[in-house]
Amino acid sequence: MPHSNAESNDDAFADAPRNGFGRLVDHAWLVAVVIVMITTVATLGYIDPTLLVPAGEEAAVDHSPTSESDSRKQRATPNIRAAQLAGFDLVLLVHSEDLFTPASAAALRHVVSRLESLPQVDSVHWMDRAPPLNIFGLREPVFPKATASESRFDAAKSKALSNPMIGGFMLSGDGKSTLVNVNIDWLFVRNDEDCTTAIREAAQQAASEIDGNDLSFQLTGRVPLELSLRKRNRSDERTYQIIANVFTMVMAVILFRGVIAVLIVALAPGLGVYWTLGLLNYFDLQDNPFNHVVLPILISLVGFTDGVHMMVQIRANRAAGMPPRAATRQALSEVGLACGLTSLTTAIGFGSLSLAHHRVVQEFGWCCVLGVVVTFIAVVTVIPLLCMTPLGLRVQSGHSRGWVDRNFGRAQWIVDSVIRNHRRFAIGGMLGLAVMVGISSLLRPDERRNSALPSTGEELEALQTMDHDFGGLETAKVEVEWTEDVESDSPEVLQVMQEVDAALQAEPLIGFPISIATLVAAMPGEGDAADRASLIELLPPQLKRAFFTPEHGTAMAMFRVQDLGIAKYGPVFERVEQRLETIAQEHPGFTVQLAGDAVWRWRNLYQIVVDLALSLGTAILIIFIVLSIVYRSLRIGLISIVPNVFPLAATGTLLVFAGQSLEIVSVCAFTVCLGIAVDDTIHFLTRYNEERKKTDDKAEAIRRSFVAVGTALIITTIVLVAGFVTALSSDTRDHQIFAIMGILTITSALFADLIFLPALLTMFPGRKR
Repeated sequence: MPHSNAESNDDAFADAPRNGFGRLVDHAWLVAVVIVMITTVATLGYIDPTLLVPAGEEAAVDHSPTSESDSRKQRATPNIRAAQLAGFDLVLLVHSEDLFTPASAAALRHVVSRLESLPQVDSVHWMDRAPPLNIFGLREPVFPKATASESRFDAAKSKALSNPMIGGFMLSGDGKSTLVNVNIDWLFVRNDEDCTTAIREAAQQAASEIDGNDLSFQLTGRVPLELSLRKRNRSDERTYQIIANVFTMVMAVILFRGVIAVLIVALAPGLGVYWTLGLLNYFDLQDNPFNHVVLPILISLVGFTDGVHMMVQIRANRAAGMPPRAATRQALSEVGLACGLTSLTTAIGFGSLSLAHHRVVQEFGWCCVLGVVVTFIAVVTVIPLLCMTPLGLRVQSGHSRGWVDRNFGRAQWIVDSVIRNHRRFAIGGMLGLAVMVGISSLLRPDERRNSALPSTGEELEALQTMDHDFGGLETAKVEVEWTEDVESDSPEVLQVMQEVDAALQAEPLIGFPISIATLVAAMPGEGDAADRASLIELLPPQLKRAFFTPEHGTAMAMFRVQDLGIAKYGPVFERVEQRLETIAQEHPGFTVQLAGDAVWRWRNLYQIVVDLALSLGTAILIIFIVLSIVYRSLRIGLISIVPNVFPLAATGTLLVFAGQSLEIVSVCAFTVCLGIAVDDTIHFLTRYNEERKKTDDKAEAIRRSFVAVGTALIITTIVLVAGFVTALSSDTRDHQIFAIMGILTITSALFADLIFLPALLTMFPGRKR
């Protein structure tokens, strides 16, 4: 049976790269020198990357005004420092069955005094020093004297809860929790503990010195969360890398039934991970949250899959009686191109993440690209080199005794059934793919900040307490601006702020909104905005400046946002925006808008979907082009789309049925899994092209490819799943989601490559010459 013109061109195109890989065996010393050089550079990256690459300088930021409104905001204001309302370095949550008792009040004062005595503490903000809200500006302590009666303490509690700067803002509604906000003097910080555990321990020690109190403490805030996440990531990097390597090697020993083969295969990806993490230090990418658990496991698994394909071929050649050098050269010639193509397409899949909107996703994409490239170098250099040393003399030991090798022959009925019923399988696969793509499109985007935190531990518990008792740790605001035609002391300004407050208070998920209108309402007296506008001038200057800047024609209302997933706030923000638009229309000359990081994340939530579509679409398109060029066949490129996209659609469908949302980690997982899933397709297609040289019977070529490649595909799938299972032991939600999606995608990819791909190749055999 004659070959098609496209296929004969395939053969001519593919020969040169395979022979090129085979020639690596003839330059063993050069290969060894390359390994030593890369290892040296990576090691210097761990020690001090500036020895080779000088530290970069930060780019200057242009602070020049860009509009007339910005120019107005440059006007001079009185030299008054506005009261700090949010953005503290750390937040100490203090709990008690009743804070308003003599013992609790004394203990809390003693705790604050002790914190202020610490050299690393710059300032402490707590409810006893809340700015006064009276027409005389006289400060009144929140707690009465220790000798006061119980009724005095109860009255003090009611008064504190009615103060908008305290109730809900610094004191929970039940009076059992309060916030002590701390700013750090970084000049006196010697280590991470100075601004985390040392603060809590000092508070606990101070409280224990006062009899009769039951104060307990939790630590949260920007600095503790960042340091905890960084410390956890560094610990997880070592822990899960060890777990993954041990688990993977155990699985490989069971499957290969040869310790030497497993050791050689494991050394290559292990060295690839070492190179990757060392080289990342040169690009200042080592602190990406996905780099400490996901990246090492991912890179080692990608390298291990290519190593398995190479080792299976080397063992087969050695078992056939070929000497070590010839067996290794032949194996490189047979699978070198496929390994190169899989690394290229995997890098394309990972690299497409650089098109994403989120910086974390972009950095993770580039980190994966670097890891895939250097791990491929490790695989094609370390494994052949070791197989030609005394260590590899008995690498074929256990060949044909492995569990997969002994049992896979019984599965040949599967490919026979697929070939006989190829139309049913091919059409069923394409229709199933279309249905699952439609279902996957129902995924809705979401984002939550606690996903990167451990599911157990003080950090998450403190955030949940903040959500429950104080409406959230994160803050957002409504910015109000008026034109120069509106006088800043006009009653209309207060009226607008009252309407803004009402719009915010109408939403249960909006936590404790506060503005000049809230403060004025808490002051004595009655009347409408026209009657009470003058009270703004009686507010403490520092407090007033926090919400109101008359020289700039601006005011703001601040509120808290819970970490429930920003998508949950979508309808809330939409309703608030509608009310704000109505306010602006009713008051010409005023601009009223939502602002803050939470609002920005909500507005850009759709970007997660855009990122996924852009990264996946780009990766699929480029992979299709690459495969069409390499195999010199547009037909092959089109056929490969089905088994490559099927695993992603299947995983997306399961996520929809499980009620999950589309998050940033999902974008990373989908794109990364595409890069891995396409590997099996490439190995099958490469072997199919090889077998087509030997027979004109395409059905027979498919059977031989199924038998020859199926063993390696099953081994790599089992090992990949085993590796992802180790990430499930992480107590971080992002890592667990990534692992689950990886397991689902890899297993469905094996099904697609062993069922749908042979059916499609049979159904669309191509034109004959």
